[in-house]
Amino acid sequence: MRWLVVIDPQNIFAADDSEWGSPFFADAMPRIRELAAAFDGRVVVTRWLPTADRSTSWGDYFTAWPFADRPADDPLFDLAPEARSLSPHPTLDAPTFGKWGPELTSITGTDAEIVLAGITTDCCVLSTALAAADAGARVTIATDACAGSSAENHAAALHVLGLYPPQITLATTADIVAAALPH
Repeated sequence: MRWLVVIDPQNIFAADDSEWGSPFFADAMPRIRELAAAFDGRVVVTRWLPTADRSTSWGDYFTAWPFADRPADDPLFDLAPEARSLSPHPTLDAPTFGKWGPELTSITGTDAEIVLAGITTDCCVLSTALAAADAGARVTIATDACAGSSAENHAAALHVLGLYPPQITLATTADIVAAALPH
């Protein structure tokens, strides 16, 4: 079965005044909503939360990005308003960039065919895609339903992801939706 996984459509990545705000978040959201409608409930939305063990390299990470070292219930980590109704399933919360793992596969199945969309192409989307492909999942990246930290980083991430066929394929929202329609 094919699932849409929407990676981290959160305030921290949507807000213009956030150090991690993607300038392309607003452009990606209409296409994410279009995909969610086409997947008819087979949608999982994830959130990154700052709950990782600070005695690991995550401690160094939060030293580098102190603005994000807040309690997990800070509104900065809430889903952006336009993303709150994308899925009938509970949000999958994780303290890691990549979201592929037992929590996600308990919903999608381990032999999943997944379409990834979300924020940011050059971090959490990339990390999720590589781990899923390594585990044997078939992954499609909705190229125009992802938002990078910059145009250059988005393009670089898509270039890297494009090096992994046939496990990872790149497609537009229109192509993904057209493929989902009965023929």
